[in-house]
Amino acid sequence: MVDFGTTLKELRQQAGLTQKQLADKLWLSKATVSYYEQSLRSPSPEILIKLSKIFHVSTDYLLGIENKKQTLDVTDLSDEDICFLENAIELLRKKNIKHE
Repeated sequence: MVDFGTTLKELRQQAGLTQKQLADKLWLSKATVSYYEQSLRSPSPEILIKLSKIFHVSTDYLLGIENKKQTLDVTDLSDEDICFLENAIELLRKKNIKHE
């Protein structure tokens, strides 16, 4: 099982952020982000939520409870577009259930 620190470091690097840049987004010190990545400290629930929003993943993913990133970022889409996507997802689920 992957630990929180490893997951955080991978997400940060994939986003092209330095520890300092991430720390600034969280209003924390660079050292605190480093401690998180080394699993020397654990974030508060508030910081965990902020991290999930920054990286567009669930808190369960950050904590290693989920194995996959199962989020869909719909930022800047209209309500109509979001409804379309929800309907398309439901149709795909129904199609996949029929084929199982």
